[in-house]
Amino acid sequence: MNILEKIVARKLVEVEASKRTKSISDLEKEALFSRTSVSLSDALKIAATPKIISEFKRKSPSKGIINGDVLPEIVTADYVAAGAAALSVLTDTDFFGGSFDDFLRARKANPNIPMLRKDFIVDEYQLFEAKSIGADIILLIAACLEPSEVESLSKKAHDLGLEVLLEVHNSEELAQSLCDHIDIVGVNNRNLKTFETSIETSIELSEQIPGSFVKISESGLSDAETILHLYNHGYKGFLIGETFMKTANPGAALADLQNNLSQISNRNPHVV
Repeated sequence: MNILEKIVARKLVEVEASKRTKSISDLEKEALFSRTSVSLSDALKIAATPKIISEFKRKSPSKGIINGDVLPEIVTADYVAAGAAALSVLTDTDFFGGSFDDFLRARKANPNIPMLRKDFIVDEYQLFEAKSIGADIILLIAACLEPSEVESLSKKAHDLGLEVLLEVHNSEELAQSLCDHIDIVGVNNRNLKTFETSIETSIELSEQIPGSFVKISESGLSDAETILHLYNHGYKGFLIGETFMKTANPGAALADLQNNLSQISNRNPHVV
């Protein structure tokens, strides 16, 4: 059983336990459930420069503890101050050290920025959870869902007013899982079965993603040159977590990256 299979198996058990604790009716009564979502896809469509989706992540299966002593409300507010276009907050506890509490604290500190609930969605119930904690976007990972599940979950997400980020790792997943209810296609440069990363994944898939979908690149991104290179391949957004979180000040790390992007763009206007 690879890492992804272990995560999904645990998630199925976790969701069933959550259903027994809190019903969908209970979730619908949460104050944030009626909140109007903020669109990330609309912002990215009109972006004239690369936009960073900054992630709050305490640990990962591949790296272990990345940064265990940080506060989500502080880090995410610093991200926003440094120019993040959106926030991604992990809510998986067992493998990534995240929680609903992390998400809610980040949401309270940043009420008007698009926020992605970063988790492994395997059940419609989790969409109601996402809505109840103030998420704007949910993640559907093609590698752990059947194409029919992607279609039904994405449709339900839209019914709830949530945007959908479809994450793919290869051309087969892209071809099988792309459907009308997807807002953003994210190419993960990390193979979730081996957790190895390669930027070539984004480059290879860039031409295969229809122009009607907003494209973002995820994982293994750490320098301005790579981001600008991928921007020229049609990627509008870049989801970055570990690169920032492994530093003492994640917000400052984002600010440094933004400065590097600006400096390179100013020296070479043709790159953007």
